[in-house]
Amino acid sequence: MSIIQLENISHQFGNLSVLDSLSLNLNKGEVLGLFGHNGAGKTTSMKMILGLLEPTQGTIKVFGESPCSSNFNHFRYQIGFLPENVSFYQELTGLEVLQFFAKLKKVSLTRCEQLLQKVGLSDAASRKVKTYSKGMKQRLGLAQAILTEPSLLLLDEPTVGLDPIATQEFYDIVDHLKNNGCSIILCSHVLPGVEKHIDKVAILSKGQLAAFGSIQDLRKQTPLATRINFSGCFDIEKLSNKLGIAITSEDDGNFSIQISSQDKLNIVKTLLAQPGINNLDTVPPSLEQLYRHFVLDESKNKNEEFEKLNCEKINQEPSSDTPKQEKNKKRDAL
Repeated sequence: MSIIQLENISHQFGNLSVLDSLSLNLNKGEVLGLFGHNGAGKTTSMKMILGLLEPTQGTIKVFGESPCSSNFNHFRYQIGFLPENVSFYQELTGLEVLQFFAKLKKVSLTRCEQLLQKVGLSDAASRKVKTYSKGMKQRLGLAQAILTEPSLLLLDEPTVGLDPIATQEFYDIVDHLKNNGCSIILCSHVLPGVEKHIDKVAILSKGQLAAFGSIQDLRKQTPLATRINFSGCFDIEKLSNKLGIAITSEDDGNFSIQISSQDKLNIVKTLLAQPGINNLDTVPPSLEQLYRHFVLDESKNKNEEFEKLNCEKINQEPSSDTPKQEKNKKRDAL
């Protein structure tokens, strides 16, 4: 079941195009990683899903309804949102802030203390928010976002300000929500650590969708190499000739090779059949490498193609010189 459907979404602020023909979908219980450079259109996309902005063109369906329609109001209690920069009443305590939102969202006040414990703020529940660190405010924001046990959760840079332990605790909560059927959009610049918690990836570049699909799908679309690490006692030169690939000796005494994803299966079979090989480990392209490929490498290739086409166009354009000027050019050349 599709929770979110975006079809050919475009949005402009005046003459500035922020999103251009964006199409993607999110099903029940899936986690979508939404990535892109600053100004790529990530936050704008989230605001349109929330109904805070209307698309210039295209259609958005959330729970089967337009988030900007009056029919959507009763779905809003099923949505949780954590913005990048959370802001709360500074003179209220953490518990009072959560109780305030609980009353707005018609949630039992007993859930507030449970959530503060879940996000690691039970010891600071009676402290005023103005004494909270950025990481503590971020945790309070997460508690607010999941107050209604939402069916759809939008998280914009949720791990900013969190220490490594708090970050892992956050992803434990994300995994728990996903397992309970919650659909989640996670927008982040911190790519390491995200990979194992998401089902789909959407990479935006200059307002356009550069890549969309599972991480495995994206790996198949790139020429990026898979790294195989292994150790053992064998003749390096003979094995290298047999594989047809250079073997690199690592500083830790192990060995590695770089191969294409298409050759992986055959290479692994050959290595496993080789006497003396042990501790074989395959390392496919990481999410960060995929991001760099689709955002930086693709952008570079497009610029090179554009420059090439311009040069060809200039060379093909007829000369605007008069016959007399052409005659003088030929004379000067002689």
